[in-house]
Amino acid sequence: MSAYGELLDQNTVRFERLLPGPIERVWRYIVESDKRRQWLCAGDIGPGDRANVDMLFHNETLSKAEDIEVPEKYRDLPGEMQFTGTVTRWEPPFAVSHTWEFNEEESSEVCYELEEVGDKVRLVLTHRRLETGDTVLGVCGGWHTHLDILADVLEGREPKAFWKTHSAFEAEYEKRLSA
Repeated sequence: MSAYGELLDQNTVRFERLLPGPIERVWRYIVESDKRRQWLCAGDIGPGDRANVDMLFHNETLSKAEDIEVPEKYRDLPGEMQFTGTVTRWEPPFAVSHTWEFNEEESSEVCYELEEVGDKVRLVLTHRRLETGDTVLGVCGGWHTHLDILADVLEGREPKAFWKTHSAFEAEYEKRLSA
């Protein structure tokens, strides 16, 4: 089991993972659409400051494992969801940040920071400006699940079923964040 995310303040969560390197490989899985779609979503990030970010999510395609139905909380959302953003920091292959436009009223920011640690790469992911406690909860379950899938992909393992895994992590984060 991977480490749980940390709530830095009521609107910011931070995750850390140690992934197989080299750093350039992990960087490509963060910014290149064909690689990013294997663990998070399709769409490119950047290149460069102020560049566009496109995110096309289709969580049901992230695993071949048998999954549960989409949880009630998310059932009304479309199977494919599209978001946009703008790059706010571009330092290949060490860091990229971008906004994440959830809707017209809600915008957050995600930062991926990479550091070589021997033959591994430390990924620190920080998601800021989350508007509500419910958003924080969903983001914690989502990032934990997606980052575990990234680790599986980089290690050559079959990822676990997305919604089954997400539901378990979201329930655990609900307990942890309520304490």
